Amino acid sequence: MNTSVVVEPPRPDVDPPEPYTFPEARRRTLPNGLDVVVYDVPGQYVHSVRVSIPLPLSREPRDTEGVATIMARTLDEGTANHSSSEFALLLERKGVALGAGASEAGISVDVDVAKRHLEYAMDLLRQALTEPSFPDAEVTRHVKQRLAEIEQERSVAAQRGAIELIATFFDASERSSRPTAGSRETVAAITRDDVVAFHSREVSPVGATVVLAGDLDGVDAFAVVEAALGGWTAPEGWEAPPQPVAARTAANRGRVVVVDRPGSVQTELVVAANGPDRRVEGGWSPYPVLGFVLGGSPNARVDAVLREEKGYTYGIRSIFRPRRRGGLFLTSGSVRGDVTVESLDILLTILDGARQGFTDVETKQGVDYIAMTAASRYATADAIADEAATLAFEGLTTEFTTETLRDLADLDAERLGDAYGRFADGEWTVVVVGDAGAHVDGIRALPHAAARDVTVVSG
Repeated sequence: MNTSVVVEPPRPDVDPPEPYTFPEARRRTLPNGLDVVVYDVPGQYVHSVRVSIPLPLSREPRDTEGVATIMARTLDEGTANHSSSEFALLLERKGVALGAGASEAGISVDVDVAKRHLEYAMDLLRQALTEPSFPDAEVTRHVKQRLAEIEQERSVAAQRGAIELIATFFDASERSSRPTAGSRETVAAITRDDVVAFHSREVSPVGATVVLAGDLDGVDAFAVVEAALGGWTAPEGWEAPPQPVAARTAANRGRVVVVDRPGSVQTELVVAANGPDRRVEGGWSPYPVLGFVLGGSPNARVDAVLREEKGYTYGIRSIFRPRRRGGLFLTSGSVRGDVTVESLDILLTILDGARQGFTDVETKQGVDYIAMTAASRYATADAIADEAATLAFEGLTTEFTTETLRDLADLDAERLGDAYGRFADGEWTVVVVGDAGAHVDGIRALPHAAARDVTVVSG
């Protein structure tokens, strides 16, 4: 009989993981004023190219708001040397994905392509940026598509709520109070001449940023970018956009607006307050954690009650959404129509109650989630390029993201509570998209400041 004792070897010490660190960026500014940022991401053989052109929507003419969106969407609809169909075939020939859009920060152009076709794709990007032809038929088609989108946006409760929110939250004189891609009246007025004039007046390499991420082994990244875009020049008479400022909010934003949808069996709730931009004093790191703790998981404060305990919703989410200057704190989601008033009461009570602070357990859960999922969030070249391009609009680099992730280690419950209290002051802008006849009297009876001023608008 074997009576020997098996001795287990000592277990090695396991250190906690280090915070995620972005790949090192290399930077260069071309003679034409274009900033170039490249990331070598070994093994990522689909390269991602992002172009960020800072361009506030306030530069759009008031009567053709949405022209930036139409311009962006038609950049690839033909160039000086290729018709729209020819350019589409050139993209398809080597699997080049090219898209563009407009936001409150500016114009974004995205390209994704296999590494071996990078130079080919960069030349197509050059053509789209510097010599688009904007065929009249294509501009007209995109205008019609945008008009159809507007009708669809009004029919979807979440989108209708978002439109009403910005109209209520921001001062009516601010561009931010109106849809980014324009309204029915302004989009319908857009012509090819408007698009051509906007592009020739506003689209410049000066202050713009090109981000290239992917496996750069054997690739002279700066040479490739300069060969394609080094000849891009600013329009004659071009003026740099002014430094961004935070949009003014409406003097009466602390109220409830009910968008009437008679007979609706579901209600969309949107609650908003002022929020910070990424340059906020004290650091940005508390704000993603706050979004998670309040409305980022089934165990978050809001869903723990409205979803898990009550069964009133599939999920309500909270997020701090930074802008170039200033920002928004948003909490939104849908609930059963028959529990609209109770749900809104619970939601506002939770948001107000959070000003009393957060627990150490909640703080640790939020910190762990944001910190430990960073590696997977930024695991691909396109995710790295997207982050760099987004930050470029704000004059920041991905060193900011690395520093924010490292700062999480010093985030405690007290600091989290202080950060929340700076912006969640109880002056909530509330939009309710649902059956006004069934809910308005109950909302007006709620013991919350916003419920003292309740307005009903047509859905």
